[in-house]
Amino acid sequence: MRFDVLTVLPGLFEGVFREGVLGRAVERGVIEARVWSLRDFAEGAYRQTDDTPYGGGAGMVMKPEPIVRAVEAISAGGGAAPWRVLLSPQGRPFGQAKARELAGRERLLLICGRYEGVDDRVRELAVDEELSIGDYVLSGGEVPAMAVADAVARLLPGVLGNEASALEESFSEGLLDHPHYTRPPEFRGLRVPDVLLAGNHEAIRRWRRGAALRRTRELRRDLFDRARLSEEDRQLLESSS
Repeated sequence: MRFDVLTVLPGLFEGVFREGVLGRAVERGVIEARVWSLRDFAEGAYRQTDDTPYGGGAGMVMKPEPIVRAVEAISAGGGAAPWRVLLSPQGRPFGQAKARELAGRERLLLICGRYEGVDDRVRELAVDEELSIGDYVLSGGEVPAMAVADAVARLLPGVLGNEASALEESFSEGLLDHPHYTRPPEFRGLRVPDVLLAGNHEAIRRWRRGAALRRTRELRRDLFDRARLSEEDRQLLESSS
């Protein structure tokens, strides 16, 4: 899979595709990544990418010409046409289901908004989808683009060392993850649950499922109420109450 990122601050991504899970995936050739500077597509002596808003108001608005010109140039670079995603507080909420959907695409172009936003004509001319990572305002779309790239890449075959990890993490089944423990078995008076030390794999599976259900019910009631519970799930909840 290929990730293209369009931003006015390309330096923010220097380590994103070089370190950690994404860095290893790039090294192994599982994913390809390229970061594009929006200023390279701007005109004039100052390579201006923003301007004052029509109608007045505070802040600056990103100009349409550089973004549309950049998206067209990136898309025409050969290979599959990218799915063009604008990161913005006004976008649809990004979640695990959307990450799985995007992981099925061959190429993603992540467009990072900034300032007060982008000229609305960009949405009509150069965007397939608009996504938000939460109901809060950030300085720009760079951090959301990093989050989307990481969440999507983790679902691709060969990115994680253990393929089961992506299946067992929080939100993979609409629930929060179960608690995790490692050595030592006791730390400052707190012990690892005995079931995890006994080696009974079926008992461990049931404990983890029940713990995930209880944690989701306690911390994210909205997720719990939407979950489809099996008869075993209900029994696990009843046995813990």
